[in-house]
Amino acid sequence: MPLSALALILVAALLHATWNMVAKKTQGGAHFVLMGALMIMVLWSPLGLMLAWQQAREWGWQHWALLLASGLTHLVYFNVLLAGYRASDLTVVYPVARGTGPLVSSIGAVVLLDEALGMQGALGVCAIAAGVFLIAGGPRLWSAAHDPAQRARVRAGLAWGGTTGLLIAGYTVIDGYAVKVLLISPILVDWIGNVLRIPFMLPGALADREGFVRDWRAQWKAALLLALISPVSYVLVLFAAQQAPLSHVAPAREVSMLFAAVLGGRLLGETDRGLRLVGAACMAAGVMALAWN
Repeated sequence: MPLSALALILVAALLHATWNMVAKKTQGGAHFVLMGALMIMVLWSPLGLMLAWQQAREWGWQHWALLLASGLTHLVYFNVLLAGYRASDLTVVYPVARGTGPLVSSIGAVVLLDEALGMQGALGVCAIAAGVFLIAGGPRLWSAAHDPAQRARVRAGLAWGGTTGLLIAGYTVIDGYAVKVLLISPILVDWIGNVLRIPFMLPGALADREGFVRDWRAQWKAALLLALISPVSYVLVLFAAQQAPLSHVAPAREVSMLFAAVLGGRLLGETDRGLRLVGAACMAAGVMALAWN
């Protein structure tokens, strides 16, 4: 992996951890997602429209179909993630999702994009996934309390987290194909995909106008921060995917878990510092293995 791609991934991971902490602190729901999408559409429209004018006129139906698929996959991903948080604990759903996503993404990149991962790269992917697991709580994720209700919550979290991970892998491969094969600008992949999601979210907000207005007044500042840095975070990842194999970029992104653990403190509710340090070491080793592969 080129050092320039690795640098993009590290900056993106820091931004990703930052806006996720803001979103989780806000405890926003579907209205918060729509607020962010609307702000992204408006704030980034000058750049998005300029690039669309330059490129989109030459696109065929395949380009638009891929962007629509990307937008809808992102939308389903977020709704499934929120459903998982309602059904189970964050410390179960989040690490399972973030650990599953890069593994499946790497497999998809090898199968669909004809990339070569290699033994060292495969070990790097596994090390990052193990690091995510350890930072998130390690063996405690699999041990349910004697309470049957808690066991059910853990099992639900594993199921929802695994499904979320599959969706992460889905949009990662779709967007990777868009920027690597169809050569769509990473900025347009993110901006147009965001715009295409909005019509699917509007009916819910229109049906609950009072709730949307109430949430807007309470959460608009957090949504604005989300709109400013979230697109930058993901676009940097897509630019990295143009420079390095997607099977390397996808797992390296999960270093955001490390930043979240360091910056957020209690974001995932971990208390075992030793376990988190081991997890951080695994992630660092995995990223270095991918960088040198």
